[in-house]
Amino acid sequence: DIAFQAAAIGAFRNAYAKAAAVILEPIMRVGVETPLKFQGNVFASLNQRRGVIISTEEDQQFSLIEADVPLSEMFGYATDLRSATQGRANYSMEFAKYSEVPASIADAIIKKQ
Repeated sequence: DIAFQAAAIGAFRNAYAKAAAVILEPIMRVGVETPLKFQGNVFASLNQRRGVIISTEEDQQFSLIEADVPLSEMFGYATDLRSATQGRANYSMEFAKYSEVPASIADAIIKKQ
């Protein structure tokens, strides 16, 4: 049994290397509503999470920021957002698309396997 498992793992690694496959990750569309004075903090927190800012809208007191952020980077975001905005911002998140994982992260995933 162990020999068959080892052979299957070796065959998969060999085929994966020859196929030039890519690893995909889910990208979420994140909308953050925040007071204007915390807009810079929200931009910084989204950029730290590999987010790409799509649009911003401002009115008299609030700013609505939309960004595409990998799902793997969104864990713990509620706590970070609360800290960065003194609890005055909120966010929503929905699936947007799949996108290729950056090479450095893909290499780390492959080595981990």
